[in-house]
Formats: sequence, C-alpha cells, structure tokens
Amino acid sequence: MKLTTLLAAVQAVMILFASCDKKHQSRVPDWPWEDPEVQKDTAKPVDPVVPEVSTDWTDVSADYEGLPAYVKIFKSPSTLQNRKAIAFIADVDLSKGGFSVWGLNDPGLQGTTDALKTPSQVYSAEGNPAVVINGGYFYSSGGKNYPASLAVSGGKLLSPNINYASQDWVKIYYPTRAVFLQHEDGTYEAAWSYYKSSTEHWVYQQPADNSYAKDPLQAPSATFPVKGEQLEAVNGIGGGPVLIKGGEIKNTYIEEMYDSGGINPTSPNNPRTAIGITSENHLVLFACEGREQTEGVVGFTTEELANILLNYGCVEAINLDGGGSSMMLVCGKELFKPSDGNQRKVGSCIYIK
Repeated sequence: MKLTTLLAAVQAVMILFASCDKKHQSRVPDWPWEDPEVQKDTAKPVDPVVPEVSTDWTDVSADYEGLPAYVKIFKSPSTLQNRKAIAFIADVDLSKGGFSVWGLNDPGLQGTTDALKTPSQVYSAEGNPAVVINGGYFYSSGGKNYPASLAVSGGKLLSPNINYASQDWVKIYYPTRAVFLQHEDGTYEAAWSYYKSSTEHWVYQQPADNSYAKDPLQAPSATFPVKGEQLEAVNGIGGGPVLIKGGEIKNTYIEEMYDSGGINPTSPNNPRTAIGITSENHLVLFACEGREQTEGVVGFTTEELANILLNYGCVEAINLDGGGSSMMLVCGKELFKPSDGNQRKVGSCIYIK
C-alpha cells in the first residue's frame, strides 16, 4: 500500500541492517498497511459473525472473451460472512497452467528506482495476461521504491520479505512472514520466511512466536524457530499473514507482527486480496471491493477472509496487500471499483497467462 508518512530518528536502529541504504538510515517509513486516515473515514464497525458455508459462487467466465479454458472466474453471492459482498475468485487448474509474478527488482532491500505499476500497466507490459491481481506490500522513501514482501519470478529472487519490525524503534523484532510458493517439483504451499542474506534465506513450516507483548526473540536461523529450508521457488509472492495452513485457519498476525494497521482479524473491514490453493490443486486468486465504493459493501476482516477461503476449499492461503491496492483484472477489465477511485500503483502483481 502507498505510504507517505515517514518515521524519523531511527538511524541507530538501521545500522543494524546492512541491507538498508545508508543514505536513508534516518528515513524509515511507516508500515505498508491501509492508510489510517482512510480507515477512520470510511470503515464500518466490525460485528461478530458466524462463519457460513457459501456454495453459490457464480461462474461468470463466459463474460470474458478469450479466457483460457483452465481459468474460471467466479463471482461471490450477494452476501458473504453475513455482509454485502462484491468479490471474485479466479480459479486456475494447475495441471494446465500456473502463475507468474511481476515485482520491483530489489533483492538486497536497498531500494530501487524501478517504477511502481498499476495492475493495468502490468497487464500491458506482460502481454495481456488473462488475470492480474495486486501482490505484496511496498513503500517509497527518498526517491526510491522499496518492496516489503517477497517476489520470485521464474526462479529469480526479485525481493525478500522485510526482516524487522518495531513499534517504538527501541525494541527490534525479527518476524517470519508469509510466503506463497510454487516449488520446482510442482507443489505449492503457504509458509513463513526470513531473509538474512542471499545464502541465508529460510522457509519454515511454522512462524517464530513473536509478539509485541513480549521481548524480541533471537533472529531466525537455519534451526530457529524450527528447522528451515533454504528458499527454493519457481514463483512466489509474500504478504501476510498466513491465513490457512494444512487445511486449518492460522491467521498468524501476532507472530508476523501485524497487530496494528488493517491486517489483524478484528480491524475494520477493507478491500482484500489473497492467494491460495485447494486440495484439488487449483490456484485461487481472491479480490474484493470495500470501503463503500458501492453502498453497503465495506469489505472484510482477515478473519472473515480466512473463513471465505476455507469455505471455498483452500487448504493453503495467505493475505496480500489490501485496501486501495486491491484489484483484479480479467482480460484487462476491472472487476470492481478500487477504493482510491483509481487503480493504485503497486510493488508487485500476480498474473495468469
């Protein structure tokens, strides 16, 4: 999400991280979450809801000429999780096709002059793919753009997940954060990762047990929080939190240090974007409208999002950037109204050819 508010006086903290550009040690940006002022103006209070099983998603694939046969587009019922909804799922048969990633090229987290792009610009640049959704978090500072989430394209690491977090810039934490990976053997998974260097980039099957209510834990390693595997992926995208792992809702927002902003399960409803996989080996790309661009359509919490994806059949899934960044294009067409009024320029996108 776009961030314009920068935090100052953190030069001493940033010295700890050699990957950061020394020219910007005193210009650390706020976290890439939904803009608080937008949430305050437009979000609706969160009411307790009972998870529901939604079986009446409508196949609207025929509305999009030229859509590959292995890609189906489903429109949500008018109500999801007891809320008025405008949401879409691109369902991709992975036995016949997969996903690709565009992202800022910044593997060392030093910032780049690469331009942010709207999903429509990615659509044009990548040869008019069938489906495009926005990807992970990002921010801008000092004339540079910084990815805050992992992006892997064709086996090349474009960017890792950001590897530190703080509320006061006195206590520094080292969170493991969500990734969704396509491996060389054709398997897909949601997991947690930590980047230390190009040769120490670990993927874990459970997150480090971080919490802002506790003192920081040690930095992750090959053996902490559990045995890690060196990152290996054909394509991958980061974000957070992990919503579903092994067929069970996890929503590890505390461990991933997403306690504030628009990402924790009880935060106001917002437009959302997510990626997952079903037990039938179908890729699921989800995006929804929110913030009352259409009257009464406020979006969802991440808790509700996890329920929606589980009910659809996902066994692995992660949350991606939401709010004003959320968008899905099918054959180049916007499927809902962006909450900024126009498509936001973002740091990464997922697309289906």
